[in-house]
Amino acid sequence: MEGLFRLVRVLRTLSSEIYLIWDGERRVGQVDVHYPTQYRDPLIHATLLLEVLLSADEEETLVAQIDEDIVSAYLPSFDRQDFLVTVYRGQEVNQYNDSRITGETD
Repeated sequence: MEGLFRLVRVLRTLSSEIYLIWDGERRVGQVDVHYPTQYRDPLIHATLLLEVLLSADEEETLVAQIDEDIVSAYLPSFDRQDFLVTVYRGQEVNQYNDSRITGETD
């Protein structure tokens, strides 16, 4: 799918992925996708964190792109029970890492 947004994976585990979402040079947000660990309940969950205000159409386009580009590559829609996306809107306030938490400096 040639999407409106650029999805850049920053983390992948056996049961989840995290992507940053870009619109050109503007960071739009982040999506955390959680896959089932057992296929008996193939419900896929995603948390979409938006940092900018998108129109309803843009938001639906983004969710469809996440489904097409990420989720369906893992488990096609006919093999899964559902794809549940919870959308939040907010802003990044700060970042912490081990050295900042423990008070170490470079």
